[in-house]
Amino acid sequence: MSSAVSTLIREFFSSAEQKFAVVGASTNRSKFGNKVLRWYQEHGYIAVPVNPRESVIESAACVPNLSALPGNPSEYHVSIITPPAVTKSVLEEAHKNGIKRVWMQPDVDSPEALAYAKEAGITVLAGGPCVIENGLSKEEL
Repeated sequence: MSSAVSTLIREFFSSAEQKFAVVGASTNRSKFGNKVLRWYQEHGYIAVPVNPRESVIESAACVPNLSALPGNPSEYHVSIITPPAVTKSVLEEAHKNGIKRVWMQPDVDSPEALAYAKEAGITVLAGGPCVIENGLSKEEL
């Protein structure tokens, strides 16, 4: 992993509030959206699942979209686990809510989404690193 990517990962986890949203969280424990949510929970982070069809995932209250995050949505950093066709709309909502840092988990980015994020001034981790393998626990910060 390049030092630039390592720096982005450290910055992603070094927020003052350490609040995270997991867009594409799933109740199915074999799905990546569930595994990412559990990674945050197991490492002691506040992680809110985002899924419009669920009310609770892994004992955490679920919200239908980023606008419904508890408190101020701009205090959250977001992991996205959605089909590439949906990712740009998630970024648009993130931008609307003042969210500045997003980690697109493997295989969710698209050229259109990446171009939008750059235009909107959203700092993005994309292109391969995965929070499950590359995330930092609180002790590692």
